[in-house]
Parts: sequence; structure tokens; C-alpha cells
Amino acid sequence: MQAHGETGAAAGDWRFKLGMVIFVLAFAIWLLMPVMAALRVSGSTLAALSGILFISNKVLLLAVVAVMGKPGFQQLKRHAFGYVTALAPAPNVGPLRHSLGLVMFGVPLLTTFLEPYDDYIWPALLTHSWQLELLSDVIFVASFFVLGGNFWDKIRALFVRTARVADLGGDTAATSPVLISAMPRS
Repeated sequence: MQAHGETGAAAGDWRFKLGMVIFVLAFAIWLLMPVMAALRVSGSTLAALSGILFISNKVLLLAVVAVMGKPGFQQLKRHAFGYVTALAPAPNVGPLRHSLGLVMFGVPLLTTFLEPYDDYIWPALLTHSWQLELLSDVIFVASFFVLGGNFWDKIRALFVRTARVADLGGDTAATSPVLISAMPRS
């Protein structure tokens, strides 16, 4: 049952269910790539297939919107991405968590920077394993969540030419500097 001229798919509607099938199919078609590679298909065929799959993915996602309508697609986004809001970083973090986050942020960068020289520094150390590199990447990404939301503002300030950071010293609600974007210089 649709309310007051609302178009689109409701959760129990066949249009919503068909849209969900198309949505899953839009991403499931990418599984053809490793299957074709395992079948030892030529590189040019794989390249053509990846282009076809890329375009097909976009066309199928547009079909999802067309089949479900705007309300159905909004509901799909809420279901698919609603759990992500729980993963959002805390706005303010304590000094211990901040220090741990900085270590988690810096150590993977340092090891990546020193990796080309590790044979000279410590020849017995075998760090050329994909598992260690994956662990390093996971720790690096996790550091952003440990460091909190204000860290994102600080990183963003690096790329905004006119950005300035102001410390709100006496304000107990704000424990870290605040980004003041596009502040004119006096």
C-alpha cells in the first residue's frame, strides 16, 4: 500500500524484491573475473571483460533505482549502509587513545617507508609477505577510527589552503583544536 501519491517500492513490494536481486547481481557479476582468470582466459579478453563488467555494474545500479523508485532506493541505502553510522569515529578522544592512534597511524607509514631498505638494515628480517602488508594496511585504516573525528578535520586542514586551526583552550567541551576553514588572514 502506497501513501498519498508516493511512488516507488515498499519493503514487501515485488519491485523492492526485484530491485534487491538486481542490486546483488550488480556486484555478483564481478565474481566472473577470478573465474575467467582461473580458466586461463587471455589478458586481452580479461581486460575487455572487466570493461564490460564495469559498465554493466553501473547500468544495473541505475536499473535498481528505476525499478525501486526513489523511496525504495532510499530504504535500500538505509538497510545497506545503516550499520556504517555505528562505525563513525568519536568526535573527541582521550590522551591515551590519541597516543595509541598516533602509533597505529605512524608505524605502518614508517615500516612502508623503510621497507626498501630492510635488507640493508636487518638482512635476516623477511618482511616481504603479503600477510604483513595487509596487517599493516588494516592497522593504518583502524588508526583513523581510533584517532576520532577531529583527526579527520586535522587531515582535511592539510589540503585546504586557507584553513587555520584555533585551539579552544578554556572550553572543556572541546578538547582538541578546531578547524576554521577559509579564514581570511588579517
